[in-house]
Amino acid sequence: MNLLLEVIANELIEAERSKRPVLPLTQRYTELNVTDAYQIQLEVIKKKRTEGRQVIGKKVGLTSVAMQKMLGVNEPDYGHLLDDMRVSDGATVKISDLVSPKVEAEIGFVLAQDLTGPNINYLDVLMATKYVVPTIEIIDSRIANWKIQLIDTVADNGSSAKVVVGNKLSRVDGLDLRSVGMVLYNNGELMATGSGAAVLGHPAQAIAWLANKLHEFGIQLKAGELILSGAFSGALTVKQGDTISAHFGSLGSVSVTFQ
Repeated sequence: MNLLLEVIANELIEAERSKRPVLPLTQRYTELNVTDAYQIQLEVIKKKRTEGRQVIGKKVGLTSVAMQKMLGVNEPDYGHLLDDMRVSDGATVKISDLVSPKVEAEIGFVLAQDLTGPNINYLDVLMATKYVVPTIEIIDSRIANWKIQLIDTVADNGSSAKVVVGNKLSRVDGLDLRSVGMVLYNNGELMATGSGAAVLGHPAQAIAWLANKLHEFGIQLKAGELILSGAFSGALTVKQGDTISAHFGSLGSVSVTFQ
């Protein structure tokens, strides 16, 4: 591996450990491209696995047109989910364990069988899905003040931090995930609403994109993995004392408290 990419990977790991963010990579290393950024992410994950962490799934980000326009890109990105990121429904997360957290409400897909690109479509995803589950993704940036471009967030594992996983498991047979609604509350106050159609037109389309994208890196989506399809609305900044709850109608709800 390119020595610079390994140096950056170590820098991001240290930023996460110390809770001291780094200056944007794109300001300091103008020669980096998106492929480099994914290689940095994979190096970070490799180092964490060496330390005993396990990959439990993936997340898709930048699935809304608004977010893509903000970062000047025309496709989503992805990150890895590790076992120490998983949080139980209703649990408490310490703000001091994070740098600058935000939350997003998403549907998680748990796969019954592997998905290997290329040429996967959303129907393939639905056929391979064991069940869907309500989730709150806690995103965080090891890049100072969220001054990110695509290369920054990709290298930083898609700005992943934690995922709060609901308890209700729903089979997808007969479900129209495009029309599933979501309401997001902070301390009981309505903060955002959204629907499945906000996620690339259909949440399963985001999973299909990911399976095809990962094929470029020789990676497949594995049976049993949790795959986050992308946010139903914009990210919400959180602080100490906040209790966030996301409600997905018949699919159930999920909540987390920050202390």
